[in-house]
Amino acid sequence: MFASLLPTLDLASLAGHARQASDAEVTVALRRAEGGHGRLELSDLAALLSPAAARRLEETAQVARTVTLQRFGRVIRLFAPLYCSNHCLSSCVYCGFARSLTIARRSLTVDEVEAEARLLVARGFGHLLLVAGEHRSVVSPDYLVACVRRLRPLVPSLSIETQTWDFATYQRLVAAGLEGVVHYQETYDRCRYEQVHPAGWKRNFERRLAAMEEAGRAGARRLGLGVLLGLSADWRAELLALGAHAAYLTRVAWRSEVTVSLPRIAPSAAAFRPVVVVSDREYTQAMIALRLFEPTAGIVLSTRESPALRDGLARIAVTHLSAGSSTEPGGYRTPGGGEEQFAVADERSADDVAAMLAAAGYEPVFRDAFPLYQVADEARPRQ
Repeated sequence: MFASLLPTLDLASLAGHARQASDAEVTVALRRAEGGHGRLELSDLAALLSPAAARRLEETAQVARTVTLQRFGRVIRLFAPLYCSNHCLSSCVYCGFARSLTIARRSLTVDEVEAEARLLVARGFGHLLLVAGEHRSVVSPDYLVACVRRLRPLVPSLSIETQTWDFATYQRLVAAGLEGVVHYQETYDRCRYEQVHPAGWKRNFERRLAAMEEAGRAGARRLGLGVLLGLSADWRAELLALGAHAAYLTRVAWRSEVTVSLPRIAPSAAAFRPVVVVSDREYTQAMIALRLFEPTAGIVLSTRESPALRDGLARIAVTHLSAGSSTEPGGYRTPGGGEEQFAVADERSADDVAAMLAAAGYEPVFRDAFPLYQVADEARPRQ
């Protein structure tokens, strides 16, 4: 399990190397990535995260764009988050849903979830991500299974971003029609993790780290990883850990599509200030480095980021974009009833984002012609 591998990675030394790598080492990493000469090592990823690589950002961006086009073509999937509840029993210091905050709380009934989904489907979406705070009784396994069963006839691709569950619960969800599971580790620095998760279910570092493997074993066909940039002082160490986790998961959960994401801290009711501000240039460098290190992984970019940055990264490394998003429960049909998780920076409609992609020569895809759950069903032996 990755929980056993992580302590063996000398992330401090690798991060130190990332700050000091030479121009020649950047060249070696780029040649390996461009030529497809085997898998890049973590030392290569470190070189691509270095100041030396930052000075060659246009060159590395072009290589990343070429790799992305070779692997994914000119297709970018669009999806929408559907927030089911902002009730939460965890006390994550950076989150707008944290238990300690005095905010307007709202949880949707299954009927209300369906109504939100129907609105999004009418806007063209075939990929929905069900999001909820960590409240095991309000957002229970039974509730999530009921939501998935209700939406399965309407929505070709359903994923969840909720608290972590056990293997049996993931099996129930997959059997109900769930396709994907998203769990961001937030930070791979154990000490920092304990500081920013002082109480609640999410405080257990090992359980969170193991959740993606459990979901993959249960049959989830899409697995999403990520770190929250700004939680830890060393963003390069976080990228190195995330890259190692993605590479590991790609090997052990080979039946699943692995995606990675790099959300940055956005304004929320938590009023949390990042311990380090990752600039747009550094953010772009991080995306490029991830693309070159793990070329088969999808890269997800949310509406936390500005339109200009999203438009640029869509031409370099990104394969999945959220669009027309609301981060409050019921925010599509009846906004204002509950606090949002974070402020949205890109407020363009899904049609506007799709038009931007089309103008840039890309194909915006709202739904797959052959969803992964359908491919899996057709691959099963007939009785």
